[in-house]
Amino acid sequence: MSSLGNEQRIIDCDLHNVLPSPATIQPFLPAHWQEYTTQSDLKGPAASFYSSGGPLAMKEMVTPVSGQLPGSNLALMQTQVLDGLGIEIGLLNCAYAVEGVHNPYGAAAFAGAVNDWQVSEWLEKEPRLRGSLVVPSQDIELAVQEINRLGHHPGFVQLFLPVRSRELYGTRRFHPLYRAAVDHNLAICLHFGGEPGAPPSPSGWPSYYIEEYAGMSHIFQSQMISLITEGVFGQFPELRVVLAASGITWLPSLMWRLDKEWKGLRREVPWVKQLPSDYMRDHIRFTLTPFDAPPSAEQLEEILDQMGSDELILFSTDYPHHYFTTVEEALPSGLPVGLKHKILFENANKFYGLDG
Repeated sequence: MSSLGNEQRIIDCDLHNVLPSPATIQPFLPAHWQEYTTQSDLKGPAASFYSSGGPLAMKEMVTPVSGQLPGSNLALMQTQVLDGLGIEIGLLNCAYAVEGVHNPYGAAAFAGAVNDWQVSEWLEKEPRLRGSLVVPSQDIELAVQEINRLGHHPGFVQLFLPVRSRELYGTRRFHPLYRAAVDHNLAICLHFGGEPGAPPSPSGWPSYYIEEYAGMSHIFQSQMISLITEGVFGQFPELRVVLAASGITWLPSLMWRLDKEWKGLRREVPWVKQLPSDYMRDHIRFTLTPFDAPPSAEQLEEILDQMGSDELILFSTDYPHHYFTTVEEALPSGLPVGLKHKILFENANKFYGLDG
């Protein structure tokens, strides 16, 4: 349990709920797809990217129960995170790789079934949880249909998209998706990971996972640059975007570089009406975990000051990954009390409008 005291409210902006198995969503599929998946090899995406026995992929205490996958047990999440860390509101990010299904109608069916499963088995059973809609982003029309079908549900607060995509998210193809998100007051969560088959670097496939893991921040940067320079935030001024598991200490140098280049090249993108760094501060937030912190508190405070805002960081555990045991361990050392409160609660509450 956190020792921050009962007076400190906490919002966890990155909890992962996981299908126990592909068969879990069978009852939530339309009749045609129940029959299709029963009689064919198409069962949908893998239930989870979490190994049932991989200690590097999960908290030590999240040992699967009776062979269950990490993150697939609501009772464990309640005990270990919501109750264990004193979380008032937790945001679920179901990393169900529906974008890897090439049949667009199958992808839409699987996305809809996963979303109905989230409502039935998570949101309705635990009022402290909020959800992220899974959408078939490979077919924008079908994705918009799914947003319109469930976007009104009070339990959903955002859309879940993998940060690594075949096309940059700023391109016009995604505009109808953003319009639907804004119409339903949903944020967009771009999360670490990507569409199967798409290389995790601009120059092809790496040899080792450490290359992909460390280099994923470049993908986040590319997507953020795309959203800004393509004019997405001018077109949709109410759009909110969260970069989850992206790191954040790289942000100041990107702010400076993009601002500088925009001043010299803004005739090319006349729809970008203000400094790119201002769009970042107004529209984009970053989850805390995993945090690529500098070695000293003084250096960290300097980086936070360089960002030009104390509203950009949202607390997250990234459960069931294992980074810390208490909330205090998650927070960078040396932070002022007021900034701790912003990171733990106020920033997310304001950005998502969670408690009205």
